[in-house]
Amino acid sequence: MTSHPESALTWERADSAEEVHALLCASDAHHAEQYDLPVPQRNLDRSRALVAARAVHLLRRGDTPVAMFTLTDHPPYRRGPDVFPPAGLPMYLQRLAVHPDAARRDATLGMRCVRRACETARSAGADVLRAEANPDLRKSVALLTGLGFVPHGVVEADGPLRRVHLQRPLDR
Repeated sequence: MTSHPESALTWERADSAEEVHALLCASDAHHAEQYDLPVPQRNLDRSRALVAARAVHLLRRGDTPVAMFTLTDHPPYRRGPDVFPPAGLPMYLQRLAVHPDAARRDATLGMRCVRRACETARSAGADVLRAEANPDLRKSVALLTGLGFVPHGVVEADGPLRRVHLQRPLDR
């Protein structure tokens, strides 16, 4: 029996909105099924804009996209920054996604994304990293809080979709 080593993981800035969008939708569908939630409606034009802005960080195993996150210097949600404690230069983690097939083979991919987002934000001069998450996605919230994110404000609801705001200080 011949063993084939797994391809190395590599980070890049995404250049295909369609590829990013497909990964995001696969992750959303998996979580919706896992937690019996509605599938979020994603906008391909938003994916295109974020890719064009070079804000999407993509993790590949060989040629296959396995995980991603988006990092911006402006909030992606309608809620004002008043939910958070003051910060000098906040950055925003959004669209954290791991392909379900890849997650079954490597449970560390989400953690790798969050750690990379923290490193990237810190290198860009940010003093905090902020995120918004659906509290019903218990594993995602546990990942964020386990990596130092603290919930702020109350859980907000917009129809069936709920969200909690989290922030993590970035040590220098």
